[in-house]
Amino acid sequence: MGENVQGTFVSEKISKIRWQFGNFEAKNFLTGSWDNPVNKITYWTFRTNYDEEPYPVVLSSYSFLGDITELKFISKDFFVAASSLGSIRLLQIDEDTCTEFKEHMAWEFIHSFKTTDYASCTALSNFEQDIASVGEDGKLNLLTAAEKKPVRIIENADSCSIYCVDFLKHNEVLTGNSRGHMKVWDLRNDRDMPATTFMLSDQVKTAATSITHHPTQRHIVVAGGDDGSLTVWDLRQNTYPMSQLNAHTKAVSEILFHQDRPDNLFTCSVSGELWHWNNAQSSKLKLDSADMHWLNTISTNGKVNVTSLCAAMHKPINSIDINRSKLLFGCDNEAMYILHLLSIVATTRAEALAPSRCWRLLAILARLTPRLKFRKQFCILFNRA
Repeated sequence: MGENVQGTFVSEKISKIRWQFGNFEAKNFLTGSWDNPVNKITYWTFRTNYDEEPYPVVLSSYSFLGDITELKFISKDFFVAASSLGSIRLLQIDEDTCTEFKEHMAWEFIHSFKTTDYASCTALSNFEQDIASVGEDGKLNLLTAAEKKPVRIIENADSCSIYCVDFLKHNEVLTGNSRGHMKVWDLRNDRDMPATTFMLSDQVKTAATSITHHPTQRHIVVAGGDDGSLTVWDLRQNTYPMSQLNAHTKAVSEILFHQDRPDNLFTCSVSGELWHWNNAQSSKLKLDSADMHWLNTISTNGKVNVTSLCAAMHKPINSIDINRSKLLFGCDNEAMYILHLLSIVATTRAEALAPSRCWRLLAILARLTPRLKFRKQFCILFNRA
């Protein structure tokens, strides 16, 4: 591990890890476990020791039946948790004590097979208070945090397991299934039929394991496959991929754009790899020069930098989340890690200094310029007396 990576042994396999929403630099986060008789959702915070080094501390935990298959914050204190037993729970972190969870709502066995009691809820997505869930039963559920009764249930959204879901707009949802079928659902349409259907790959049948959209251009969608591939679409134009890449050696676990700097893309995989894709850099690390063209199509300058952020884990990296310059990831090696993205820190500091440097330069010009007109315009521009 590099000097900017700090690991903590937690004695359980981490399936999901999520920062809590915050106004400034986040310090609290959630983890979810799997592969235990009774799993846990754990609420953590970072504190500093005598050397001013941050270390994670448990604030509270919540027992959870089944593997935790997803955690999603829908507001600062409220989040939803999905279970491999087919249930979904809306929980609140007590803002005063931070030592307990309050359960506000539960959708028990909302995913189930006709022949058995339950089917795993494989993924969640939310648009503000609206929640979409998919599962191994091929069902698409539309929920709201305001009431327990489902807003809509599409029983036969697919004939096989659906592994991922993403809200593209408040009235549009994208799903991906175990056969690589991608379906766009227009929620304004009362018919339980997708508006558009297309394939993850037209060459190889591979399951879609993860979907995400660009933070500011929601029509740009990136999907990961269980063969490690990444595929990019611009859904405004057509459903034929803009580009495809054979990236990781095994299934893509999660894909994540940096919310403030969307030219930075992060991926993790079952092969234990964690990669940073950055199309803002002037250099290019060639993983496979023949396959780099897809990133160039979404790059503004034709350059891309692909960096491995940690040594190979040899165990699956299941989940990642980022807040500004701090990236969390959880693994099957019963540890979680925080990684400080030094390149993003440097860029942030440079941009923060730019306005102050501009102000100092203009202040000097104002003092040197005898003309009252310039000085008056200068003061109005910067709201200075």
